[in-house]
Amino acid sequence: MFKTTITNKFDLLWTLNLFGTAVGAGVLFLPINAGMGGFWPLIAIMLLVGPMTYFSHRALSRFVLSSSKPGSDITEVVEEHFGQGAGKIITLLYFFAIFPILLIYGNGITNTVESFIINQLGLSAPNRILLSFILIASLISVMLMSEKIMLKMTEFLVYPLVFILFSLSIYLIPQWNTAMLHQMPDATSFISTLWITIPVLVFSFNHSPAISCFSQSQQREYKLPELTECHANQALKNTSTLLLFFVMFFVFSCVLTLTPEDLVQAKAQNISILSFLANKFDNPYISYFGPLVAFLAITSSFFGHYLGAREGIQGLYLKFSGKQDITNRKKLNFFTALFFLLTLWAVAIINPSILGLIESIGGPIIAAILFLMPMYAIRKVPAMARYQGYASNVFVTIMGLIAISAVIYGLFY
Repeated sequence: MFKTTITNKFDLLWTLNLFGTAVGAGVLFLPINAGMGGFWPLIAIMLLVGPMTYFSHRALSRFVLSSSKPGSDITEVVEEHFGQGAGKIITLLYFFAIFPILLIYGNGITNTVESFIINQLGLSAPNRILLSFILIASLISVMLMSEKIMLKMTEFLVYPLVFILFSLSIYLIPQWNTAMLHQMPDATSFISTLWITIPVLVFSFNHSPAISCFSQSQQREYKLPELTECHANQALKNTSTLLLFFVMFFVFSCVLTLTPEDLVQAKAQNISILSFLANKFDNPYISYFGPLVAFLAITSSFFGHYLGAREGIQGLYLKFSGKQDITNRKKLNFFTALFFLLTLWAVAIINPSILGLIESIGGPIIAAILFLMPMYAIRKVPAMARYQGYASNVFVTIMGLIAISAVIYGLFY
């Protein structure tokens, strides 16, 4: 009876939040990383990544909602279904897969603003210790406010992000050429490119850190399980559609503007796609959008990843302290925020070069939690048995295994 749902303001705000969680600063490097294999593998990936994104995140949301105790977060649901031992291990892995990304964003937003002040504004370098503290403290202070304020802030950030991505994609159309269309890979190269590139797009569209909080929020809003699931599914479908259209349009527009040789050169220079395009066409205006897109993307993605990291660390606190419940949520949120402030600030001051490697190591864990854990639960957990027998389950399992194998391969070769 709840099959038809109308997307209301509440669902729209969460759709924007999930979109913002997925679109980090990596979107500026995505056209280079995804386009390196050529145009035709990119077409195949585009057809796969939409269903992959939707079905995997829907399954994770259903997993969170499958608890017998309404309001349980992912760490509590894991323990309920798989036992205390498995709950501790998965919660630990969940936290250490998301937390490094938060460290990268704290460091990244400092570097982005510092670079903008020096290069675009032509001012002297600011005090990094003070700058990083102001930026990180500002972001974390938003997370200490109500969920409503956080969602409103995300809306404020995501609208200009979407507008700029779309405007740049349109702006590049007159520069499109057919060089990429003539690059026809053989069957072996095509499959190899597809295999290696799938994780790039999977993690570029990943909004799993915010799924647990999103599912709980839907539960509080709609109360009835069937209505909650229906609205959650619709919001996730809208998020996947937005990501597929705006991000992939941006990727294709950039790839069709450049030649295969240009992409190789951009990869070698290790600069964002907008910086490369600005240099290629001698257009300083494009280079101004680079820092702006990066700032908007990092900030909006920070909020979603903060939700996941906070859930992880609070879940660890409960599991290893032996306490059954959080008696003072506001106090725990404050101490969690203080921990994140100090660690993110320290990393932003040090500005280490190993953060990317740490994030890569967390990649297979995120993929396993997003793709494989809900599929395993569908087979083993009675509360999720009603989702058995769907072709989408096989699809998610296969694509998850492909993504994980490609990430592990990329770490060692």
